[in-house]
Amino acid sequence: MKTLIESQDLKIAEAAEQRPSVRWALTGLSLSMLLSSLGTSIANVALPSLSRAFSASFQEVQWVVLAYLLAITTLIVSVGRLGDIVGRRRLLQAGILIFTLASIAGGVSTTLWMLIAARAVQGLGAAIMMALTMAFVGEIVPKEKTGSAMGLLGTMSAVGTALGPSLGGVLIAGWSWRALFLINVPLGLLALLLVRHYLPEDRKHFGDGRRHMDHLGMVLMALTLTAYALAMTLGRGHFGTLNIALLLGAAVGFALFLHVEPKAASPLIQLSLFRDPRLSANLAMSGIVSTVVMTTLVVGPFYLSRALGLDAAVVGMVMSVGPLVAALTGVPAGRIVDRFGTRRMTLVGLLGMSGGCLIQSLLPMAAGIGGYLTAISIITAGYALFQTANNTAVMSTIPPENRGVISGMLNLSRNLGLITGASVMGALFAFAAGSIHLTQVPPADVASGMRFTFAVAAALTILSLAIAIGSRIISRRTKGSES
Repeated sequence: MKTLIESQDLKIAEAAEQRPSVRWALTGLSLSMLLSSLGTSIANVALPSLSRAFSASFQEVQWVVLAYLLAITTLIVSVGRLGDIVGRRRLLQAGILIFTLASIAGGVSTTLWMLIAARAVQGLGAAIMMALTMAFVGEIVPKEKTGSAMGLLGTMSAVGTALGPSLGGVLIAGWSWRALFLINVPLGLLALLLVRHYLPEDRKHFGDGRRHMDHLGMVLMALTLTAYALAMTLGRGHFGTLNIALLLGAAVGFALFLHVEPKAASPLIQLSLFRDPRLSANLAMSGIVSTVVMTTLVVGPFYLSRALGLDAAVVGMVMSVGPLVAALTGVPAGRIVDRFGTRRMTLVGLLGMSGGCLIQSLLPMAAGIGGYLTAISIITAGYALFQTANNTAVMSTIPPENRGVISGMLNLSRNLGLITGASVMGALFAFAAGSIHLTQVPPADVASGMRFTFAVAAALTILSLAIAIGSRIISRRTKGSES
C-alpha cells in the first residue's frame, strides 16, 4: 500500500512538473504560428513605401508578397515530410532560425531583389513553422485536449493575420519599412529558445537512415504548385495565354507526380493514405472552405467602399472584425470540439458558414454596416469552429510517422483555397458587377455582384456539407463490409 501511494505521489508530482513544460511548449508553437501568419499580412501595407524607396512599379514590389506566399505553398508538404524523416524538433528549430535570419536580411536589404530573395527564404522558414506546429500537438497534448490546442493555434494564426496591417502601419509611421522585418528578430529568438528547451526530443527512428527524401517527388510537387499558384495570381484574375499554359503545366506535373509516387522507395506522400475517405474529405473541405473565406477579403473592401460609401479608415476597421472574431472564437471552439467531437462540430461549423453566406447573398444595401458585420461574424465564427474540428479530426488519427507531411497537406489545402478564392471568386465578383474596373461600377451593381458571389460561396459550403456527410456514410459502409 505504501509503495502504491508513493507511486501515485510520484505520478502526481511528474504531472505537476510537466504542466508548465506543456504550457511553455505550446507557447513556443503558438509564437511560431503567429510569426508565420504575421509574415503573410504585414508586408502588404508596405508596398507603397517600398515602391517609393526602390523607385519600382507595383508589379515589381508585389513580388515581396508573392515570393513569401509561393515559397510557403510550394515547400510546405516537402518540409513536413522532411520533419517526419530527420526529426521535427530539429527541423522546427532550423525553420525558426532561417525565418529570423531572413528577417534580418530583409530589414537590411539595399535593393528590391535582395529583399525579394530574403522574403523567399523567409517563406521557407515559415513553411517549416506552419507544417510542424500542428504536427507537434499530438506529441505534447493528450488526445482529449487536442481540439483546445488546435483552437489555440488557429487563434494565433488569426491574430497574426489581423495584426499584420495595423502593426505594419504603426511601424512604418514610427520608423520605416525595415522595421516590418526586424520586429521578427526578438520574437524569433524567443520562439527558438522555447522550442529548444520545452519541446520533446525527437524519437530515435528520426535520422536513422532508413528513410530518405523523395527528391523527384519533391521537385515535381514544387513545380506543379508553383505553376498553379502563378496561374492563379498573375494577371490579377484576368486569364490569358500565360495563365492557361501554367494551368496546363500544373495538370501535367500533377499527373507525373501521381505516376512516379507509387514507385518511389520512400514517397513524399503515401497515396494509400487517401484511400481513407475521411482524410480525403477533410483536405477537400479545407480547400473549399478557405476559398469561401477569401471571398470575404476580396469582396468586402469594394462593397464597403463603393456600395456603402465608407472611407478607407472605416473600411479597414470593419475588415478587421472578421479576423478579430476568429481570434476570439478559436480557443472556445477548441474546447467545444473536445467536448462534443470533431464530426458533429465540423457539420455545425459548415452550417454556420452556409447560413452566414446565405444572409450575405440576400443582404439589401439598406442593412448597412450592421447587416454586413452580422453575416461576416457568423461566417467567421463558423469557420473557426470548422477549422478547429477539421484539423483535430485529421491530426488525432494520423500515425505519428506521417504527422509532418499530413500537417503540410492541411496547410497546403488552405493556401491553395486562399489563392483560388482570390482569383476565381474575385473574377466572379467582377463578372456579376458588370466590369473589371470595380472602382467605376455604380453602387447598386457592386451590391448585386456581392450578393451573387456570396450565393456561390453558400453553394460551396453546402458542397462541403455534402462531402462531410458522404465521407461519413462511405466510412461506415467500409467498416461494415470489413467486419
